[in-house]
Amino acid sequence: MNKVDKQRIIVLVLDSVGVGELPDAALYGDKGSATLPNTARAVGGLHLPNLEKLGLGNIVPIEGVPPTKACSSGWGKMAERSPGKDTTTGHWELMGIILERPFPVYPSGFPEEVISTFEEMIGTSVLGNKPASGTEIIKELGEEHMATGCPIVYTSADSVFQIAAHEEIIGLDRLYEICAMARQLLQGEHGVGRVIARPFVGKPGAFQRTDRRRDFSLPPVGPTILDRLVDAGCTVYGIGKIPDIFAGRGVTNALPAHSNAEVQEAVLKAMDELQKEGLIFANFVDFDTLWGHRNDVQGYARGLESLDSKLQAILDKLTPSDLLIITADHGCDPTTASTDHSREYVPLLVTGAGIDGCIPLGTRETFADVAASIADFFGIAWEGPGTSFLSVLTPRRR
Repeated sequence: MNKVDKQRIIVLVLDSVGVGELPDAALYGDKGSATLPNTARAVGGLHLPNLEKLGLGNIVPIEGVPPTKACSSGWGKMAERSPGKDTTTGHWELMGIILERPFPVYPSGFPEEVISTFEEMIGTSVLGNKPASGTEIIKELGEEHMATGCPIVYTSADSVFQIAAHEEIIGLDRLYEICAMARQLLQGEHGVGRVIARPFVGKPGAFQRTDRRRDFSLPPVGPTILDRLVDAGCTVYGIGKIPDIFAGRGVTNALPAHSNAEVQEAVLKAMDELQKEGLIFANFVDFDTLWGHRNDVQGYARGLESLDSKLQAILDKLTPSDLLIITADHGCDPTTASTDHSREYVPLLVTGAGIDGCIPLGTRETFADVAASIADFFGIAWEGPGTSFLSVLTPRRR
């Protein structure tokens, strides 16, 4: 294990791995959604020995993952207090921002005034302008895009303005440029959570999206615990899409990663590099983008088991002063008819830093308890929302 002088926290967000519908799930069309339990049931059980040892099976019934009293961790689940069920909302709340209103969504496409202004800004018309699957819309409109050079604009049930373009028709630099223009346009009433560049390659009938996606997020509407950490002189590693979600704010070291495997390698790299007080904050994206949104139950199950097998390498690098938090940002149940995010509780597993025993953390009222606990861990004043769970885990800290 590493030898460090200062405390570190590692926060791993398993993107979309929810554990059951929230009380208001029906208002979002998500009654019955339970991403992790339903996936386990659909495949006849999951094999997740490392997460099982951390108490995952104590949170909710999960076929193949029995409860245990032998863990040395805290376990529970968290409710989202902000309205909505998108990536930005979930991550912002984890870091201490609770929204009063959800980001706008466009189930019928974007209004004419938005599209016409955008077309004027970029000097060309657009194709699409409707909710769609990213893979399906390039299958439908990719050939026309190649013939006309017009970018494809689409959205989903999430608050996103997505722009797809073939890399040989609209180069990456130009795609990112027009996404930045869209971000400048989409403020206030039409301030979507993210503008997303969706490059693809290939020929008609065989188009493939590439990993050169880029997200252009709104900056957080207030201070996050990431900002407070940086103000206090701590190092903050943002891995995968974390820097994009926070518009670069509160991140001192950004490590790109485009898949679960790359994220895991980047986490290990950050743990080797970070030899002082700081936070490592990572998002494991594949659960959401590759399997949840595509209703790929088998892929989702295999992804969970793959992550579990690789989790041991992260656990082995923990020092006695480290704290590891594993959670999620929303659900995306691949067993339902919907391919959109689902309004769910998220798991909470906490281990390391003197935790002795298998300790229930209950149902937390907000994801922001993570932010409050990070502040508590580092002794940083925190006036934002949330209640620290550290005193439950390590009473001797008090």
